[in-house]
Amino acid sequence: MSLYDRFPKTVVKGYENTAIIGMENILNQIQKDMEGKKVLCFDAYPGVYDEVLEQIKTLDPDVLINTKDIFKDGKTLTEQLQYHITDDRVFGRMYYGELSNFVDTDKLEAARKTVEESDGFVIVYGVGATLVHPGDVLVYLDLARWEITLRYRKGLPNFQCDNYDEDSLRKIKRGFFIEWRVADKHKMSVFDRIDYFLDTNNMNEMKMVTGQAVREGLRQVALQPFRCVPYFDPGVWGGQWMKEVCNLPKDKDNYAWSFDGVPEENSLYLDFKNAYIELPCMDLTLYQPVPFLGKDVYARFGAEFPIRFDFLDTMEGQNLSLQVHPLTEYIHRTFGMAYTQDESYYMLDAGDNACVYLGLKEGIDKEEMLDDLRAANRGEIIFDAEKYVNRIPAKKHDHFLIPAGTIHCSGSNSMVLEISATPYCFTFKLWDWARVGLDGKPRPVHVEHGSKVIQWDRTTPWVMKNLVNATYEITDNEHYREEHTGLHELEFIETRRIWIKDEVLIENEGNVNMLNLIEGQTCDVVSVDGSFEPFTVHYAETFIVPASVKNYKLVNTTNSQIGVLRAYVRKPKA
Repeated sequence: MSLYDRFPKTVVKGYENTAIIGMENILNQIQKDMEGKKVLCFDAYPGVYDEVLEQIKTLDPDVLINTKDIFKDGKTLTEQLQYHITDDRVFGRMYYGELSNFVDTDKLEAARKTVEESDGFVIVYGVGATLVHPGDVLVYLDLARWEITLRYRKGLPNFQCDNYDEDSLRKIKRGFFIEWRVADKHKMSVFDRIDYFLDTNNMNEMKMVTGQAVREGLRQVALQPFRCVPYFDPGVWGGQWMKEVCNLPKDKDNYAWSFDGVPEENSLYLDFKNAYIELPCMDLTLYQPVPFLGKDVYARFGAEFPIRFDFLDTMEGQNLSLQVHPLTEYIHRTFGMAYTQDESYYMLDAGDNACVYLGLKEGIDKEEMLDDLRAANRGEIIFDAEKYVNRIPAKKHDHFLIPAGTIHCSGSNSMVLEISATPYCFTFKLWDWARVGLDGKPRPVHVEHGSKVIQWDRTTPWVMKNLVNATYEITDNEHYREEHTGLHELEFIETRRIWIKDEVLIENEGNVNMLNLIEGQTCDVVSVDGSFEPFTVHYAETFIVPASVKNYKLVNTTNSQIGVLRAYVRKPKA
């Protein structure tokens, strides 16, 4: 029986039973707080449904300002942002501007004047509401990125746009590269003075807690082990393993991806006993970067979580697309990203004939291979992957290292724990085995991008020596055995596999750790100074230990040996 917890929550101490549940109760509380005050501000993350405004209108303001009216229209914004939007379905260019760059300054000044001249009760509602007025009471309507993604698929348009029926990949791209960036900046500019956070993820059960409770909750999370809220998604190549191990609904044909350790994309459940609220985990990264990440990681990456754990399930499924990730110089110059998607495949499980395609064979002709890829993607031939790429048998607990520029993919009948740097969607697909996506459209392929970053000297001897089970022992004693399993010296992530008989002390040197229980049913994370209660994790669960925890123990709570994979950012060499 699987113990995997799909809905992990972190209890916020000192604020028990303070959540307000249901829109009627929420509005009643806000109305009480507004006694003797003039301006009620509802600032919002892009993607909040308009139905919320209809409920807010029942407060019967004398003046209602909807911030949609202060921003430039969608067509103007699209023209303004075209360099960052690009014509590609998937890849944009990172936008480093501000939300205020999208504002019509004349309309903003007019809205501010309206508020100033009003003698009655004023509500300012919408994205960037505090640009109009700071609010005598400020409520923030927050929303998780995965929920926004699902809403895009159902027809939600981008901010200020009417692209209801546009390809959801293009909408997600615009969100990732532009809208979420400026929205996070704006949110953090008002974060410390938000009076209430309103959870708008579930329209059937709206919940609200005080800003003080959320901020204290995030401070508490940054001082203890925790789990993000995982999400799962089917795919054309998806498998059946996660259905059983992760306790997933059986009505889907398959599950391809799970993101169970990606603070950039996952959310947090903050538990107030009478209810929990869902917030983007980015709120934690942005609000508590030093306690969470550690001063060295923060100095190197800023308020970004640089490590990603996710699952790729092809058990009884198909091969992933043959792909390559951009080099740091290329991703920075072409897409405005600070670092690239180096990664690795850790085989959490493997079936019959499992394999990984990795690196190039000796003596191939570069131009011939590229010509074949182009012809295959035009539908003229079937690309013969094994003519050019190493097909390496894979078994459970193998670790394959994949520095950027290395051609690769996982084969069918594999359960991969992917350990990588965080940058989101930067996979240059080269060949997708002549198939279409679940939407019936050919999946995006980027041979020309790929041709510029493939490292043609990473051929069979180098791959087998450097990238396949490059494991060596660190420690072996009566309590545990620790091994270095990666990543390659070109990558900034260190991975250690620890086989634990009873317990092991981890000294994290002020560096955030991401871990997964890769073998065994349960494990406890235990404080050495009593600063947090023992934290139990189950098989295949990813968990994070913030830098502020410093030292901690991993304790085997079973009758047999367990295995944990630990990842952290290597310190730069002196």
